[in-house]
Formats: sequence, structure tokens, C-alpha cells
Amino acid sequence: MPSTTDLEQFLITGLSLGGVYALSGVGMVVLYRATGVLNLSFGAVGAMGALIAWQLINHSGFGFWPAALVSVLFGGAITLAYGMVFGPALAHRDPLVKATATLGLTLILLGVMDLLWPSSGGASRSLTIPTDNNTFQVGQISVTYTNVIALALGLVITVATAAFLRFTKLGTAMRAIANDRDISAALGVPVRRVTAAAWFGCGVLAGIAGVLLADLVALDATSLTFLVIFTLAATLIARLRSIVITFVAALVIGVVDAELTPVQSLSNYRDMTPFVLAAIALLVLNRRRVITVGRQGV
Repeated sequence: MPSTTDLEQFLITGLSLGGVYALSGVGMVVLYRATGVLNLSFGAVGAMGALIAWQLINHSGFGFWPAALVSVLFGGAITLAYGMVFGPALAHRDPLVKATATLGLTLILLGVMDLLWPSSGGASRSLTIPTDNNTFQVGQISVTYTNVIALALGLVITVATAAFLRFTKLGTAMRAIANDRDISAALGVPVRRVTAAAWFGCGVLAGIAGVLLADLVALDATSLTFLVIFTLAATLIARLRSIVITFVAALVIGVVDAELTPVQSLSNYRDMTPFVLAAIALLVLNRRRVITVGRQGV
């Protein structure tokens, strides 16, 4: 068994990863609520944005922050472009089509990344956020400001998005479209502009998540693309409805996955974490729903 210090250090890692999964989950939930589309290309968009930032820093003389801004804007632009081209056609399709539609964009981006930044040949890339150099101690645990930023961003974006959806005109329009797109359009809600905002916002969060995960995990196109599974598990636990539950679920998934890393007997199975936790949560929630319905029937 690992020492207590090791477990505490991995707890910090888990919380920071959970924060990134949380902000990713918020983007996916908001887009799903506004359009009904499950953005499975979230990870690929973030991965390509991170690779663009790496390219600008190492081959074009950009500083980190300007390159990161380009990465975020790329995420927003590519996601918005996809939404404006294919979003209207997906609006009235069945849920299965909406859930899998973005897989095509994922495969295209993976192909482009493999062509421009091939992983073969021993190429090694890394994207380091300057805040990694600033650390402080909590007891015997070393914490970087990147860890703090990742967790804080997840919390801030969750709270800000909840307030945005509840108190702003655009947020109210998004909730109205989620309830009934056709009636909202008939009542004068600018559906295309509202859904465009949802697509762009989701892409911006994908760009932010890509930069953070490239630093916290690794700058690898395939790994970053499939980290969307952790985010997807958190959103499924929240039934693609509650961003608050998404935030909590993301933190739990990040912490459990990180804490299994130093446990040798379980580390090989830690990739199953999101599936296991999502399955347990959905089984418990469905059981409670059945019991509640049964009592109401009685």
C-alpha cells in the first residue's frame, strides 16, 4: 500500500483533474440542453487546440498565454462551425443520431492531428503552463498553482453557468429551447443565435480543457481525445441535466481515478473508473426512481 503522503499528493492531482472534467461536463450539458447533441468530439477539439498551442510556442515564437488564447479560440471556432453547418439538420433527428453525430468530427480531427503531428518516430511533446513553476506546501504536500487554477476554474465555471442559465435572457432562452425548440421559435426566441452561443461556449471550454489536460496528463492526441470518457461519465451521472451534480461527479471520478494510481494491485484497472462509477450511480438512481413511482402508484 502507498504511504499517506503519496495518497494525499494524488488527491491534489485528482481534484485538479476533477476540476477540468467538471468544466468540460458543464460545456457538454449546456450544449445538450440547448441542442440535444452530445458532443463526443469535445476531447478531440481540446487535443488539437493544445497541439496548435505547442506548435505556436515551439515553432512560431509565441508566448504561452497568446498561444493558449489561440487554442481556446480555435476550439470555439471549430465547434461553432460544425454547429452552424450540421446543427440545423440535427435539430429534428432522433436522439441516437444526435448522440453519435459528432463522432465524425472526432475521427476527422484525429486524422488531421496524426497527419500534422505524427506520434510515430519517437516524437515527444509537452505543454507546460508557467504556473507549474509556482508551488506552495500544504503540510507535506506540494501544490502547484496549476492545480489550484484547474480546480478553481471548474468551480467558477459551474457557478457562473448556473447563474447565467437562471438569471440572464440568453440563459432563459437556452432553457426554453431545451424544453421545446419549435414553441420557443414560435414565441420569437432567436433559436439559431442561441444555439450558436451554446456551440461556441462548448468549444471554448474544450480549448481550455485541452490546454490544462495537456499539462496535467500528457500532450498526446489519442489520450486527450479519449479523456472525454471521464467527462461523459460525469454528465451521465447527472443525467445530462444538472451542472451541479456534474461538478460533484467529476470531482469524485477524478479523485478515485488518481487515488488508484499508486495502488499497484488496482492501478491497471483504474481506466474502468468512469464506467464503474457511472454504472453504480445510474443503478442507484434508477432504483430510487422505481421505488418512488411504485409508492405513487400505491
